[in-house]
Amino acid sequence: MSELKRTFPGMIKFYGYKKCSTSRKAEKYLSDRGISYDFIDITEKPPSQAVLKQAAKSAEIPAKKMFNTSGQEYRQQGIKDKLPELKDGDVFKMLASNGRLIKRPVVTDGMRATVGFSEESYNKTWK
Repeated sequence: MSELKRTFPGMIKFYGYKKCSTSRKAEKYLSDRGISYDFIDITEKPPSQAVLKQAAKSAEIPAKKMFNTSGQEYRQQGIKDKLPELKDGDVFKMLASNGRLIKRPVVTDGMRATVGFSEESYNKTWK
């Protein structure tokens, strides 16, 4: 018996990290609901600036909230201290250059997006 897969306007791209517990929770959520997606390792192939801008806009979060604030790279680079001066363009440029700086996972179909994982936002976006 073949499993029924839900389709969305564009194929869902899941930018995550297999060792990240938040990414694993989000993957389980989508899989449990039969929602197919393409997994992309965010540390090896981070989303482009354009994808990140679209995701932030669609998820209705400010660019500066796209940072993985609990990550080692974030702390090592002292980004917390730099945030006040950073413009959105600078933020997206930094994020696109280093996937370890991005809050995970970023899930998008080109029109809708979620950043991080909360069951509430997934219910609203990927139902």
